[in-house]
Amino acid sequence: MKVSGLLASDNRPQHEIESWVFSFWDKNNIYHKMKSSRGNKGKLYFLDGPPYASASSIHLGTAWNKVLKDALLRYYRMLGYDVWDKPGYDTHGLPIEILVEKMYNIKNKKEIETSVGIERFVNTCLDVVENNIKGMTENFKQLGVFMDWENPYVTYSDDYIESGWYLFKVAHDKGLLYRSQRVLHWCPRCETTLADYEVSEYTELEDPSIYVKFRVKGSDNLYLLIWTTTPWTLPANAFVMAHPDMEYAEVEANGERYVILSSRVEAVMGEAGVTNYRVVRTFKGSELEGLEYAHPLEDIVPAQSVLKKYHRVVMAPEAVVATEGTGLVHSAPGHGDIDFEVGSKLGVPPISVVDNQGRLTEDAGKYKGLYFRTEANEAIINDLRSRGALFHIGKVRHRYPICWRCKTPLVLKTTEQWFIGVSKLRQELLRQLDNVEWVPSWAKSRIASLVTNIEDWVVSRQRYWGIPLPIWVCNNCGHVEVVGSVDDVVRLGGRRPEHLHRPWIDEITLRCPKCGGVMTRVPDVADVWFDSGIAFYASLGFPRNKEAFNRLMPVDLVLEGHDQLRGWFFSLLRSGVIGFGSAPYRRVLVHGFVLDEQGREMHKSLGNYVAVEDILKKYPRDVLRLYLLRNTTWEDLRFSWHNIDVTARDFTIMRNVYAFASMYMSLDGFDPKAVTLDSVRDHLEVEDRWLLSRLNSYLDEYRKRLDKLEVHEAARIVRDFIVEDISRWYLRLIRRRVWEESDTPSKRAAYATLYAALKTWILMAAPIMPFLSEYLYQNFIRPAEPDMPESVHMTRLPEPDFSLINKDLEDKMEIVRKITEYALSARMKGGIKLRRPLKTLYISPSSQVVQDAVKELQGLLAQAVNVKEVKVVSSELLNELREYSLEPEFSTMGPDFKKLTPAVIKALQSDAMAAREILQKGFYDITVNGQTVRVERRHVRITAKYPDWLLAEETPYGTIALDRRISEQEALEGTVREIIRRVQYMRKQAGLSVDAYIELWINGDEELLAATKVLEDYVKSETRAAAIHYDSPPEGVKSSEWEVDEKRLSLAIREVKRNQQ
Repeated sequence: MKVSGLLASDNRPQHEIESWVFSFWDKNNIYHKMKSSRGNKGKLYFLDGPPYASASSIHLGTAWNKVLKDALLRYYRMLGYDVWDKPGYDTHGLPIEILVEKMYNIKNKKEIETSVGIERFVNTCLDVVENNIKGMTENFKQLGVFMDWENPYVTYSDDYIESGWYLFKVAHDKGLLYRSQRVLHWCPRCETTLADYEVSEYTELEDPSIYVKFRVKGSDNLYLLIWTTTPWTLPANAFVMAHPDMEYAEVEANGERYVILSSRVEAVMGEAGVTNYRVVRTFKGSELEGLEYAHPLEDIVPAQSVLKKYHRVVMAPEAVVATEGTGLVHSAPGHGDIDFEVGSKLGVPPISVVDNQGRLTEDAGKYKGLYFRTEANEAIINDLRSRGALFHIGKVRHRYPICWRCKTPLVLKTTEQWFIGVSKLRQELLRQLDNVEWVPSWAKSRIASLVTNIEDWVVSRQRYWGIPLPIWVCNNCGHVEVVGSVDDVVRLGGRRPEHLHRPWIDEITLRCPKCGGVMTRVPDVADVWFDSGIAFYASLGFPRNKEAFNRLMPVDLVLEGHDQLRGWFFSLLRSGVIGFGSAPYRRVLVHGFVLDEQGREMHKSLGNYVAVEDILKKYPRDVLRLYLLRNTTWEDLRFSWHNIDVTARDFTIMRNVYAFASMYMSLDGFDPKAVTLDSVRDHLEVEDRWLLSRLNSYLDEYRKRLDKLEVHEAARIVRDFIVEDISRWYLRLIRRRVWEESDTPSKRAAYATLYAALKTWILMAAPIMPFLSEYLYQNFIRPAEPDMPESVHMTRLPEPDFSLINKDLEDKMEIVRKITEYALSARMKGGIKLRRPLKTLYISPSSQVVQDAVKELQGLLAQAVNVKEVKVVSSELLNELREYSLEPEFSTMGPDFKKLTPAVIKALQSDAMAAREILQKGFYDITVNGQTVRVERRHVRITAKYPDWLLAEETPYGTIALDRRISEQEALEGTVREIIRRVQYMRKQAGLSVDAYIELWINGDEELLAATKVLEDYVKSETRAAAIHYDSPPEGVKSSEWEVDEKRLSLAIREVKRNQQ
């Protein structure tokens, strides 16, 4: 079959073409057909990192994420893999709860139960995520992402929840699940705990910076001076920590003595404005051990009645920092992690004086009910001041942790939670990292750092919308039962609830297997990172459905942003080792964030947010895809409207390439089945052999890059091959061959070469630009090869033909292309258009490699630069053409030549050989007033330039020079080409087909008419003019006025019917 000419006349905007492609895919059920046409290379289990369903539209970073995934999955399908492509959605957690709280105008957690009710609240959470999933799914489909959108995994389903219970059961059976009291970050707004890896957001806050005096027992005026920015923790103070090996000082000031770290005395006194002080003595911190003190608030804080027996100095070097504070650290074991650890060793109870809403408790006495960071701080400072215990008060601005969900400042407090003891698995986790390929390699070191410092996993949360912990506790004997399935619930005397969420699961009681008592479920839900962390098996329905798990595991590929090294990748790793003893994935690809042009995160509040839908209103989907995919995958992308616009221009070039091929191949009846590469192999020109080599080199490199997950490099190859190699080079070289009227072996070779390149390019472009590639495939390839698969996305990617690769030719062509760029730049600087032929391009090559390239490809270079000949010359020859001028250096010439100086200057400037002689020998002897003087290089400034008729450029490839002197014949050719260009424009404006013949009327300047008459046959062949008339056109034929070489010209055309030729 012959190539269709449709693409030559299809001027529809890209948006319309993409709509057509969507319709084609839907009408022909392409996705499902593609899925059913599995290859023979085996399974590829891709696990989709589930985006969080907190909004119905996606962020540009999420778009990049999904497009990356889609490109790789399309590539693997084209290689013949059976790709598992189930998408997922992360649906539980506080962000959803907070959205629902706003809908009901809920002010605090208690109102969820008292005003709304848990059932209604949870059902609304479900409605919100289902609506958001619909919106996000449509967004992903609009980007052309081919995944199994009809069957996504969602973390809120009962099946998924039951899979989560399985891991809790395994952890319990392995002795890893336990309940314990710890100091953890707590959100007083959300009223739940946060794990250490969730404390990732900070903000600048101002807090009081106070120095407090703790009086040493047995002394009236000796004080331990402590520093704190959290006065609200002072009611819970139990002891003071010091460093045994650091030097401390006893300092006298204000009639009192203070114990301070020696290196901090000057800074502390300076901050407090104390200038009159003296150091009484210095000593090791170990001398302070056991020193008892009196708490300044112990008589008004009930908690102090329990804690005062621990009031003494203890050695804790891990808590002391020599660059801030006083070297004496106030410790409240109920409100600090180090404090808790030290206190546990000492047997100090970790009393917390802050409740779940951030207000001080009864244990804080008069401060009960005050909010910790504001009201409590103010009241405590006032009491310290009135009691003479406040040494100094100031302010400090520092980074303070906030809740990543609601942005409320967090509080460290003692809380009882459920943990999985993953710290026991540290070494195994580290070993498993070696079994994974990390792309880029630095990702491994980042996650290894997290694993090295891993703490036990806080898996419980005190909320509602999440996987309920499958833990029941006997009300009678305290026995703990962890169930792994609904079957376990039924076995233990319970029933299957309507839903596995709260509140339905809360109603289920079990029978205690130990004492027969009633067991009730703990009210907590799981950490939301637990949900996504089990996706590798829960999305497959394991353990109820073991078949898919056994067939697909392990995961072959996961890819997400680099923040997921401490998030999802970390959670998957933990869950894999807990449940199955191994990392669940084989390969991990990390990508960057999308930022604004200044490198800031995109937020609506900053006014720099760019919505995906706004981009797609302005630019086609494939433009956005290529723009995103060309960015180095693991580096952050700085979004730029200018750069995406530049990308859009490339698409015009791509379509023009296919329009060119479609037009000329269809006019000549080219049939790729009849005219194959093998059939024209003996007629291939050097540019054909180069393009075929380039094609196969790029195909080989393209596959290698994608195999290594370097999507950006593959995307750049796809763009560069069509835009740079084909459009801007190869088509320029073959244009005259395809314009020939007769059917020649050379033309057939050009068509066969171009068709092979364009066909393969479509297949290579398919993963990157699925819409354009499908459109081109359906309108360029399939009309000529109807036996090809129904869709480009059902094809197999070809293997490179290494026999066609000629690296030596590619290297030489690259040199010639670079030289061409410099030559065209020289033309531009000289104001000489490319259409105007020049006589000679001189090249003085910088190396033998350059010389060989120019000599072998001399004809191509001449054609590309539009010169009659290319001459390789020596640097000496070009230097001979230079014109030199001398300027005197008066600072050296005057002292040496004195009164002769003016005469020497005049003689030098009138001597044509002087400058050249000085450059070659370093001096020049000249006779002045009968006296011979020697002029040296230091006496003059020498400048050299080429004559005006030579356009020269110094380049890395040597000196290139264009002879701009134009002969009469060359001038005529240039003039006529300008006329031809205007006629061709008029043909296009008139909508004439490429093979249509015309009559041409030319009238105007006599020189222009004369030039046309001399080269009339050439004008006729280039414009398909059956006849040329040198007068005004007849009535009814419209003429157009033009300017050529600053001369006026009138042109008119009329189509000639074939029977009139």
